[in-house]
Amino acid sequence: MAVTDRIEIDPEVMMGKPVIRGTRITVELLLRKLSEGATYGDLLDAYPRLTSKDVEAAIAFAADTLAHEETLLLTPPRKPSRA
Repeated sequence: MAVTDRIEIDPEVMMGKPVIRGTRITVELLLRKLSEGATYGDLLDAYPRLTSKDVEAAIAFAADTLAHEETLLLTPPRKPSRA
């Protein structure tokens, strides 16, 4: 299973947020629910069109997105020295 088989990004659906293909269930929603302690079973009960493979794809999508993210370390501006 490729993540792209289950996740889609369409500017016409949920303002372009990544969603489970064919639904309006966002990856963000699923991750937030999981972080709040929801189980796969809770999600599947709450969203009947969802499958466990969809939840796994959402997690994989998030991991892939973070793996390709760049982190910029910004240092505060230096104060001019009094010389």
